[in-house]
Amino acid sequence: MSDAARRVQALGNQIAPPNSSSSPSTPEIKKIAGKSVGPRVEGKVVIITGANSPLGIGRASAHLFAENGAKAVYICDFDGTHLAAHKQEIETLYPATEVHTRQFDAADEKAVKAVVDDAVKTYGRLDVFFANAGVVGPHAPFTQVGKEEFMKVLDTNVSSVFLAAKYAAPAMHLTTPSKPSPSGSIIGTASVAGLRSNAGSTPYSASKAAVISLAQTIAYQLSGTNIRVNAICPGLIETGMTAPTFEAARARGTTRKIGQLNPLKRGAVADEVARVALFLGSDEASYVNGQAWAVDGGLSAGHPYVLGKMA
Repeated sequence: MSDAARRVQALGNQIAPPNSSSSPSTPEIKKIAGKSVGPRVEGKVVIITGANSPLGIGRASAHLFAENGAKAVYICDFDGTHLAAHKQEIETLYPATEVHTRQFDAADEKAVKAVVDDAVKTYGRLDVFFANAGVVGPHAPFTQVGKEEFMKVLDTNVSSVFLAAKYAAPAMHLTTPSKPSPSGSIIGTASVAGLRSNAGSTPYSASKAAVISLAQTIAYQLSGTNIRVNAICPGLIETGMTAPTFEAARARGTTRKIGQLNPLKRGAVADEVARVALFLGSDEASYVNGQAWAVDGGLSAGHPYVLGKMA
């Protein structure tokens, strides 16, 4: 055999598939998730709160979960204006997914328990609870915010995530022939304002920091259950909450200034955050737990500075 032929054979032995006859000692790559190209949440039952806004992260996430094979998606919101339209749209695009609408306050304990109970009664399982509901609260200095206003923001933004975890975790313990072992993913929507100051009002920022803390502490309290808890921390995203900012910038011709403090120099759309929710809800994120995942264009990676003013 020539030297060239020997080199080709040696290279072939190195890149041969696992357990092939040319490399019998190479172990298979162990995998928790299925194929990374195909449906990523096939057969899973998903609950999403804060899903009413046409521009929102909740609606975008519902589409992605359905597109990726979810058996059922519950879209829930305090405001039910668009829920029926979202249901019709998703079922038309993804007829294999059953869509349920629920109108309730995500901080209402009885209502949260009821939607989880319905999922378990109907499907025998719950796999993902995306606690996405939230409010901005008053745009005012903290000295001008009343205690009642402050607590209302915390109730909506924090209690909703706590209740989601409280009732979703036991449901995720349940098993069926199609789900032979306990597992699940609880996701709370926090914010870059929960990671750094100067990105939101005091009540809003405090509530989002609390969501991150919930994800971290509950993840440890669920040790050994295979139920993961994570928080997503969006930056400036064009949603129903922030639409006035984007619309005003377009009207003034200053769109380029939106997101100028982050390295990507732009704001984002809801789908970009929803993609992270899909990942965290899938088995592909099987070792991601107790994390605050920033989706902010890099804003939280550094400190704001003025171009040309660095020493």
